[in-house]
Amino acid sequence: MNPIHSSAVSLLVLIITIVCTFDLIEAARNNRHVTCGTVLKLQNTDYKVRLHSHDVKYGTGSGQQSVTATELQEDVNSHWAVKAATGKNCERGEPIKCGDTIRLHHLATNKNLHSHHFQSPLSGNQEISAYGDEHGEGDTGDHWVLICSGDSWQRTNPVRFQHVDTDMYLGVSGRTFGRPINGQMEVVGIPNPYSGTEWVAAEGLFIHPTEKDSGARVHTEL
Repeated sequence: MNPIHSSAVSLLVLIITIVCTFDLIEAARNNRHVTCGTVLKLQNTDYKVRLHSHDVKYGTGSGQQSVTATELQEDVNSHWAVKAATGKNCERGEPIKCGDTIRLHHLATNKNLHSHHFQSPLSGNQEISAYGDEHGEGDTGDHWVLICSGDSWQRTNPVRFQHVDTDMYLGVSGRTFGRPINGQMEVVGIPNPYSGTEWVAAEGLFIHPTEKDSGARVHTEL
């Protein structure tokens, strides 16, 4: 190959690489919202644990699937999809607004984050469970209001989740389970939005609002 032609091709490849890199960086900067259809892990800001569930039922209370919090970053049972309330639709890639009612759908077990008037097993606060039928549909006990500052849910900003039916806030009690979920922390409903009730978007697959139709995504390590 002609040396001049080879140099020109190399330069073109370098320019394209640089342009693509800047496009990805800019997309990541713009993709600061948590949007409808996002799959993410939620980290409690006080206890540094991630919201978690698994096919283990409570031995007391409702007997439904238990919800806990784990220190393990890489656990696949900590993935939750952001969905609209039961019977409602939100457009894929649409930013979730502060004050919106949403569901958090547990991917591994096809159930929704849920609460009701049962006592939690360790601290006696309100029980948090995972609930739904084989199609992933539950009831109004799956509904949570997003409490945040500003207009919409920002990935880097702490938020709270208030249960619609009972007004309790999703939180961590600080108590730790023994077997069969040894070392995991108790997740509960708390009446006041104080210690243990703030959550931040951690690892996840975040859909870019302006590219929702093309299916393009910007994501971090799941």
